[in-house]
Amino acid sequence: MEEILITGVGSQMQGVGRQKNGMAVFVPGALPGERVQVEIKRRAERYCEGELVRILAPSEARRSSPCPYYPTCGGCNARHMSYAYSLSMKRDRVRDALVRLGGIESPNVLPVLECENPERYRNKAEYAITIKNGHPIVGARGTDKSVLALSDCLLQRENSVAALRLISDLLPCVSNAQDLRGLVTRENRKGELMLILTGISPTLCSAEVLSKRLFSALPALKSFYYCRLKPRPTHALDGECRLISGSRTLQETIMGLEFSVSPQSFFQVNPEQAERLYALAISGLDLPENHSEARVFDAYCGTGTISLAMASHAHVTGVEIVPSAIHDANANARRNGLAHRARFVLGDAAREIPRLISSGEHFDAAIVDPPRKGCDRALIDSVIACSLPRLAYISCDPATLARDIRLLSQGGYRLVWAQPVDMFPWTAHVECVVLLSKVQK
Repeated sequence: MEEILITGVGSQMQGVGRQKNGMAVFVPGALPGERVQVEIKRRAERYCEGELVRILAPSEARRSSPCPYYPTCGGCNARHMSYAYSLSMKRDRVRDALVRLGGIESPNVLPVLECENPERYRNKAEYAITIKNGHPIVGARGTDKSVLALSDCLLQRENSVAALRLISDLLPCVSNAQDLRGLVTRENRKGELMLILTGISPTLCSAEVLSKRLFSALPALKSFYYCRLKPRPTHALDGECRLISGSRTLQETIMGLEFSVSPQSFFQVNPEQAERLYALAISGLDLPENHSEARVFDAYCGTGTISLAMASHAHVTGVEIVPSAIHDANANARRNGLAHRARFVLGDAAREIPRLISSGEHFDAAIVDPPRKGCDRALIDSVIACSLPRLAYISCDPATLARDIRLLSQGGYRLVWAQPVDMFPWTAHVECVVLLSKVQK
């Protein structure tokens, strides 16, 4: 047992202090400024991990969690602090990354755009299913990797929670429940629900009977699927999805545009905050309204949500490496009458953007929204080579964002501002829109 003064915060919102020998200690659940008693659980070469035993001097930002499953569930990192304090920690994380990893002195990091409704904001849930003491349970895979039975989740909307409870009641009636692995729910802004059960067996036993009971008890349910998972699935729906009953898709809107969402479609889980994030990125490029000559490329465009939102401002070329996403992007463009303003190219953005530029195409600005690993170096080199006046970079990881900004700064770009957006309240995740402009020589 050791007494530690918490002086900082880690990437997962855990408190950070130091032992008497100077070794860093990461303590989940501790807040900066607190003096705590810690039991060391794991030692590494340069740091150790401790378990919070007692808070000797609590922070004013500390609060009691309203969630009975916190922190065992593991889905949230910040329910032991006030929402405002969690936002300040996210802003500090972005600023720290830009300074330490990006080499930016005094970066202009704006206050985090808070979520107006930080509870029940998610439109997608992924619950785990397992057999425990001979009975199937539905819940969250907790911090110890076992499945914790849930009857509620404050991140999820009411219809998702209703589906969770109903499936928990009905699973004992499913003869191959031992083959089930998960429940995924999706809900659109109208409150309409899609439900997907996942498992390892070729079919879902009692599917028709189960479907009738689900549709009878859940008025919001519009679509029911079974997904047979691959032998080693890499995500919750990594397999073949088969429609059991109802509609194949849900219709969702963002930025005034309509999109079809299927079980495996990517769509932002917090559409209200996504709209604010997209609007920031588009307005930052400062493109004239309905200027037919402006041309923009959107790297890592996914199903085209940002591209189509930007299509009223410019002609947009979206590039994405996932074939199904490009198929959906083209369908979304046709659905919204924007096929003449947005085109979508299948390929690796790091290769396709240089190819388009070398073939003589001209772009006035760009938006990049890469995965967590950040941009490929070849794409960054292409942006630098074509001297785009403005670049909006959307990031879900401050560390890789800062790394890429360092490279872009070396290539003649300067950071104008960084705007964190709280897309995932109560978690350690922070999205950020960064505007960069080309330095004029």
